[in-house]
Amino acid sequence: MNSAFISIGSNIGERLLHLKDAVRALHSHNEVSVLSMSSVYETAPVGYTDQADFLNIVIEVRTSIDAYNLLTVCQEIEHELGRVRTVRWGPRIVDLDILLYNNDNINAENLIVPHPRMHERAFVLIPLLEIAPEIVHPDTGRFYSEEAAVHDQSVLLKQKVSGVEEFIQ
Repeated sequence: MNSAFISIGSNIGERLLHLKDAVRALHSHNEVSVLSMSSVYETAPVGYTDQADFLNIVIEVRTSIDAYNLLTVCQEIEHELGRVRTVRWGPRIVDLDILLYNNDNINAENLIVPHPRMHERAFVLIPLLEIAPEIVHPDTGRFYSEEAAVHDQSVLLKQKVSGVEEFIQ
């Protein structure tokens, strides 16, 4: 079995509902099991800033599929939930990003793991560290908790989550 961490964000429409739908879709997939998830956090957009704030979570999954097939599953879920890619870092109904996959280093055209900018993004690190406080970068062995981004005060706790099953109800 493989372990992965996936970041999920939404800033269009019923943001919380979109997060729930994405987690539900992953959890119901026959080759993916959602083990844990962070609370829901609200953050301002990064990159393209002329858009609504995001709700963000990080989930931990176990899966029997490889990273490339997990990426396909994530992209299919985005498509099923109505994501349309128009502007890079622009508004989106839902966005699923594979942050880590086992301790693998993947540098392919369509997939880079560990996610190349996660160490700079508080909206990724804060929820990740909530569910995996001792996690380290697979290359450097450096604790993600040591990254400067974890001290960003703009990531706001929106909703505590007690567990996956409660969240997707």
